[in-house]
Parts: sequence; C-alpha cells; structure tokens
Amino acid sequence: MSVLDHNEYNNHEHVAFFNDKYSGLQAIIAVHNTNLGPALGGCRMWSYANSEEALTDVLRLSKGMTYKAAMANVALGGGKSVILGDPRAAKTPAMMEAMGKFVDTFKGRYYTAEDSGISVEDLQHMEKHSNYIAGIHSKYHISEEKSDGNPSPATALGVFVGVKAAVAYQYNTDLRGVKVAIQGLGSVGIRLARHLKNAGAELFVADVYKPNVTVAAEELGAVIVDPQDILTLDVDVIAPCALGATINPTSLPNIKAKVIAGAANNQLANEGIGTECRNRGILYAPDYVINAGGIIDIYHQKIESSDRGLKSHIENIGQTLTDIFKGSDEQDLATNIVANKIAEERFLKK
Repeated sequence: MSVLDHNEYNNHEHVAFFNDKYSGLQAIIAVHNTNLGPALGGCRMWSYANSEEALTDVLRLSKGMTYKAAMANVALGGGKSVILGDPRAAKTPAMMEAMGKFVDTFKGRYYTAEDSGISVEDLQHMEKHSNYIAGIHSKYHISEEKSDGNPSPATALGVFVGVKAAVAYQYNTDLRGVKVAIQGLGSVGIRLARHLKNAGAELFVADVYKPNVTVAAEELGAVIVDPQDILTLDVDVIAPCALGATINPTSLPNIKAKVIAGAANNQLANEGIGTECRNRGILYAPDYVINAGGIIDIYHQKIESSDRGLKSHIENIGQTLTDIFKGSDEQDLATNIVANKIAEERFLKK
C-alpha cells in the first residue's frame, strides 16, 4: 500500500524512510504541517510488530504535534520520528548517530527531541551529526531537577495542571481525596504521580515494567493494579500515560471514571470516541492540549531562546482546557472536536 493511500496520511507534507545497514537503524520521519513554523516532534523507539504499525504510529503522532503546537500558541509545526526496535535490547550509540544523520537531511524543517525509548544521552549522540536536535541543553528549568534538557518535567506539570482543571470543571472540587488511576509510569507518568500525591490525590497505578510501579508504591503509597484492570477501576479520573488508542470501543463501556486526562498521545482510537465519551458523561481532556508542556518547554529552550513566561505558559494549559470544556457544553460537541476546530483555524489559515 502506498503511503498516500494510508488512512492516517492526512495531507502530510513529507514522509521519509531510512535504513542504515551499518548500525541496523530502521526509522521513519513524518512532517505533517509547517505553516506555523518548523516541525517539532520527539523521536520514539518501540518494538513495533511490523513497519505498517510503525507508519501508522508516526503519521498519527506527527499530525497530533501540528494540533498540539497550534493549541500551545508556539510558532512550530508538527512532525514525529520513530525507530523500529526494542529500546532496551537493540539500541546502540551508532544507531543514534545514524538517526542524527537522518534528521539532518530535513535541513531544519524538522526538529526532534526525546520521546518513549529515547534518552537525553541518545539525543547527544544524534547531535553529533545534526543541529536540529532539541531537548539537550537547557538554560533553565521549571522544577528542582537537573536542567539537562529533558522536557518530561514540563510535560508532567502541564498534565497536572490539566487534571486539576478537569476535576474542577467536572466535580467542582480540588484534588484532595480524588481517586486517580494512572496507566503508565514512565518519565512523565511518575512525575505526574508525585504532583498528584502532593495535591492530596489517592493513586492507583499500572505499568508493564514492574520496577516503575514498585517506585510508585514505595515512594507515594500508590495501589498497584494489573494493567488490564486499570481503566475499569471505580475512580474519579483515569490518566492514560502510556501508548495511544487505549480509549476505544472495547475499553470505553467499562470505564467508570467521569474524567479522562492523561499524558499519552492519541488516547482515542478514533475521533468518534470523543462523542461517545460526552454521551456517557465523561469529560475528556484532549491529549494534545493537556500534554503540551514538553513542546512549550522545548520552544522556550531551543527556538525562542528565552525563559520569559515559561512556567506561566505551561500553567495556561488549564485555562485553555477550561475554555474547551465550556465550548463543548455551549456547542453540544465533543471536547476533541472543539479543540480540533480551534487548532485548524490557526494552522490552516496560513
């Protein structure tokens, strides 16, 4: 099947495939739209079942980055890259250097950064061969962590702000005593858990990687749940923070929470699921709005090169979501449809 015929193609500007025999790198870069500025999107390494699955993922993710940048009010477009392979077993420095060469072929139309399976150290190897690697050198940070370029603290803060806004809108309360089920405890999920714990929330957590849930249980007193059951718990909020499409026709009927607000990209299996959420009385925080803290951080660090208003820019995610929630009720439309309309008005008008 041609890429042009793929059901997720959606008028992408550029899709490129790369195979490096020396390092074993197999990768795809997709640039969706650059009307507002150069495309920015992290590099993900994952054990995809096949190249078709990888292509679907990169196309969906790059489109989502276009919408994310537009809603975050940054002068960037949307792109994404994926590497096929197990990041814990197959990744090598040579492979990361080859990825840097691949990124450099776009000559500044695409910037990459950290995503699932990729570390700051990996980005440093990429940077040896490209000036278009973001999220490595930070001049400032929003937390007490080491300022190493990792955007995860900013992403986690934005999601936390978004969860607060969603809970306030749906339940008219703060987070004290609110039960939150977190699906996925990677670099963003565990930081979100800490924010929620500090705000008084009760935590229920699941991750396929057992050391992650052990940390959450021992450090935060979280209840460990089987990954297959995490979305079905009788809680107030579910926070998808792993891979996408977990909110789907199979899982949705079993969801008891009345708020879905998490860090994962492409949480809805399809756009129609957003309408189903609304019909069931579930308030969905559009993923590319609530998880925009990372792109905001990288924009301030790499593109704009200014620390002015970084934290307030991230905290504004809460107000943006509240406006979407109000628009959803006023227009009787799903929150994801309302967000899409706003984003498209911004990036398609150029």
